[in-house]
Amino acid sequence: MRGITHARWAAGAVAVALAATGCGGGSSDSGGGSGSGGGVLSSSWGDPQNPLEPANTNEVQGGKVLDMIFRGLVRYNPKTAKAENMIAQSIDTKDSQNFTIKLKDGWTFSNGEKVTARSFVDAWNYGASLKNNQKNAYFFGYIDGYDKVHPESGKQSADTLSGLKVVDDHTFTVKLNQKFSGFPVTLGYAAFAPLPQAFFTDHAAWLNKPVGDGPYTIESYTKGSQMQLKKWTGYKGPDAAQNGGVTLKVYTDNNTAYTDLMAGNLDLVDDIPASQLKNVKSDLGDRYINTPAGIIQTLAFPFYDKDWNSSGAQKVRTGLSMAINRKQITETIFNNTRTPATDWTSPVLGSAGGYKSGLCGKACDYDPAEAKKLIKEGGGLPGGQVKISYNADTGSHRDWVNAVCNSINNVLGNGKACVGNPIGTFADFRNQIGQHKMTGPFRAGWQMDYPLIQDFLQPLYYTDASSNDGKWSNKQFDQLVDQANAETDLPKAVSTFQQAEGVVRDNMAAIPLWYQNGSAGYSQRLSNVALNPFSVPVYDEIKVS
Repeated sequence: MRGITHARWAAGAVAVALAATGCGGGSSDSGGGSGSGGGVLSSSWGDPQNPLEPANTNEVQGGKVLDMIFRGLVRYNPKTAKAENMIAQSIDTKDSQNFTIKLKDGWTFSNGEKVTARSFVDAWNYGASLKNNQKNAYFFGYIDGYDKVHPESGKQSADTLSGLKVVDDHTFTVKLNQKFSGFPVTLGYAAFAPLPQAFFTDHAAWLNKPVGDGPYTIESYTKGSQMQLKKWTGYKGPDAAQNGGVTLKVYTDNNTAYTDLMAGNLDLVDDIPASQLKNVKSDLGDRYINTPAGIIQTLAFPFYDKDWNSSGAQKVRTGLSMAINRKQITETIFNNTRTPATDWTSPVLGSAGGYKSGLCGKACDYDPAEAKKLIKEGGGLPGGQVKISYNADTGSHRDWVNAVCNSINNVLGNGKACVGNPIGTFADFRNQIGQHKMTGPFRAGWQMDYPLIQDFLQPLYYTDASSNDGKWSNKQFDQLVDQANAETDLPKAVSTFQQAEGVVRDNMAAIPLWYQNGSAGYSQRLSNVALNPFSVPVYDEIKVS
């Protein structure tokens, strides 16, 4: 059984430099707006890792764009994250395994093509196919026939999922290979977006200028510089853009983005750099946003390296966790915009959704004596030193990684026991992780795709799940996740997922660090600015004066 979630990898702050001609923000891109919906805003951004395809985008920067140009069956409420029908008229089931999905009339893609049941079924078949090598393919792993379309080994023996049937233009059915009561909630994730026929008839042209059915269209994109999106005036959905468009500007350093915001050259920064957190309230006043988000930062391990998968390594990993003074770091580095983590989910879920304060127990308490003892009992640090890898295109990661290492070094009484290992860009960092080149702990950030505890566990820790970058594998954990997914009673499902989370704890599959708030700042030109529970600006609601 494979999972549903995509790798909403929290990039932290953004990437890549402004092109020489791309500097400047508000005024140059204003488009003459005057609060009547015609103004264009500029916002900090980073290049996506891959060309934009709904089933092949599993990081935050690309996800922002998909959320602007696509609408799916379900959309998550920008304030509460509750899954609400968007294109779906209804998603019905009597047994949590067979679903009938009916679509609303009137939806089209921006090229005029109608959004039909076929638009979804074709897109999902494409995303699941082994031949298409989509990063989010496993999202379709619950659908019957996935093992034929995307076998664990060998060639695929079918091109389409047997569990998908088009009934008519506005109706299709889905048969899952097991009960999964949470399935409808997952359908707001971008991997389940519909695709127009243009995607299949001229794929290269579509990738060059993706066509969706959301409130914005892509006007242009220059890698390393900026992407221009414009309001689609033909959009008939209930959430039409309140501005004329958004220019996403690429930055290598969020400090530079912040400086541009203060200089009036940029309208919106959606990740305030740690170095500015002490000043941001006085700088921006009410134009600073600091709000809880479904994001957790962790340290992952390369379990494909025998040094981190030995009999004693569990004690070393737990000892490292206990050597990190989370409270001090979140106070001094992040000015309390982070909260020390005591489980592997997020308080945004609430207790009913699976968040359980204190689940980590003593393993997440700062305890220098016990930390030192466990690391020694586990055989010591592999090679005598740990190097924590991180992407260096944001000052925040460098700051906290250094702080974490200082904490570990102080506990071990060795100034070189832990050092940071910076990697130039987020894209390079992700590529090296994907190629399993990590030799020690590496930073991992998870931004929820949908408000389920499953989303914080299965994609990260289930055997061979798409974002299980460290390749951790545990049969007990997998069995508990399967059991939880099959449970139709939500409280029982949540409880079983928490048992699985206990297995993560007992093995310290990853070290939970802190829950991250969303933070943003904006110019005086903007109003009605907010971050959704996924820490992404609600671009379509922003007004420009």
